[in-house]
Amino acid sequence: MKKKFVFLALMIALALVLSACSRTTAPNYAEIPAGKAYADGETIFFSHTEVSDPAVAEVLTKMMKSPVLVVPALADVPDSALALVYVFKNGVAGSGPLKFQPDVFPNPPGNEGYSPLRKIVFVTWTDESKAKELKSESEIKALVDAGDLTLEESNIVVNMPFMTWTGGQR
Repeated sequence: MKKKFVFLALMIALALVLSACSRTTAPNYAEIPAGKAYADGETIFFSHTEVSDPAVAEVLTKMMKSPVLVVPALADVPDSALALVYVFKNGVAGSGPLKFQPDVFPNPPGNEGYSPLRKIVFVTWTDESKAKELKSESEIKALVDAGDLTLEESNIVVNMPFMTWTGGQR
C-alpha cells in the first residue's frame, strides 16, 4: 500500500511539473514578414515598415501581405542619414517588389554608412538578354561602368531594417 501511495504521489508531482512547464504566455513581440535580398554577396532578410510614397506603400503592402505605412516626411530626411537600396525594374524574374530579382543593399549592419532608412535606386538592364542575378553593389557598379545597367535615383525613402545579416540577427 505504501508503494502505491509513493508512486501515486510521484505521478501527481510529475504531472504538476510538466503542466507548469507546458504553460506558455503570449510572446512579447510581433511577427513581421521579412523580404529576402542581398548585401555584399550574401542573402539577408529585412522588413519594410514605412515608406514616403503612397504608390510604393501599396505595392509593398500587397507583396508582403502586411501594412506598410505611408510617412511622407521620410522624403525630407537628409541624404547623410540615408543608405541606398537597389531595386530592379527588369531582368531576372524574382521576388523583388517589381517582380524581378531581390533587392541589393550596400552598407549592411556593422559597416560604416548603415542606416535602416534607404533611398530607392532603380536598376535597369540596357539589354535584358544579358540579365543575371546580382548580389552586391560592386557587381552593379561594374555593370553600370560597362554600360549594361542604368541607375535612376529616386526621392523615395523606405524604412528597411535588417532582420538577419552576415554575422548577426535581431
